[in-house]
Amino acid sequence: MKFQTRKWIKPEDLNPNGTLFGGRLLEWIDEEAALFAIIQFNNKKVVTKSMGAIDFVASAKQGDVVEIGIEITKVGNAYIALRCEVRNIMTRETIITISNIIMVNLDDNGKPKAHGKNI
Repeated sequence: MKFQTRKWIKPEDLNPNGTLFGGRLLEWIDEEAALFAIIQFNNKKVVTKSMGAIDFVASAKQGDVVEIGIEITKVGNAYIALRCEVRNIMTRETIITISNIIMVNLDDNGKPKAHGKNI
């Protein structure tokens, strides 16, 4: 798995407990998965179909730096399935894993389109 994106946890990323808000982390993961799929498909029209098996393993706090890793687990006709791990860059402690993210390639009408790529 390649870890290409890093995020610095700032005060606006925290929940009332003073740790990283899960919704913010999922937002970062969704954006990273979309960018990854756009590059793979060579198409800006990509959507997230689903995310499954989300496992929050540990928390992170203000000042921590996390890194987001993505890898392909399956390739379909118009989609790719991804796995994601986010970890603390300093401690290497896993913060979250998502075992199944489905990203779909779309045509100009917003319908699934075969990507025709050998990914």
